[in-house]
Amino acid sequence: MDQLRLLAVDAEDLAIVSAHCQDSVIRVEELHYAPSESKFVVEMNRFVWEKLVPPKRFTLFRRPDYERRRSILHFDRVRAASRLGFERLTPDDVLVLLAIRFEPSEAPSGVVELVFAGGSAIRLEVEVIEAQFADVGGAWGTLARPKHGA
Repeated sequence: MDQLRLLAVDAEDLAIVSAHCQDSVIRVEELHYAPSESKFVVEMNRFVWEKLVPPKRFTLFRRPDYERRRSILHFDRVRAASRLGFERLTPDDVLVLLAIRFEPSEAPSGVVELVFAGGSAIRLEVEVIEAQFADVGGAWGTLARPKHGA
């Protein structure tokens, strides 16, 4: 079984979750906030960075294969959620998750920020960091690897 499952209870844990979620693609409609339950859920197709193996050599007939997986990131003990840069987005628009950050306030509270390409973000005011991440489906191959500017 190679499905990833992670739990984050502090900023260091959240940084590890962030690394695994980097370059995940998310439709706007896959962002769910349930204020009555104090939770925020993100469904995503994540790029599987941990299985990235550089090709030994490039040939014209063999291109490197990469992998994506269906995953869910779940935050508990969320007091409030706000969106930044979503004014022109529709439910079918696709976001690319760049990072998940934590800004502490009065310990152990703080703000978890999900930062997306293009300048949009989600800010979650949390009592404490309490996040769960899990792969929930099978993997599929892709020839595209996310690229980052230097």
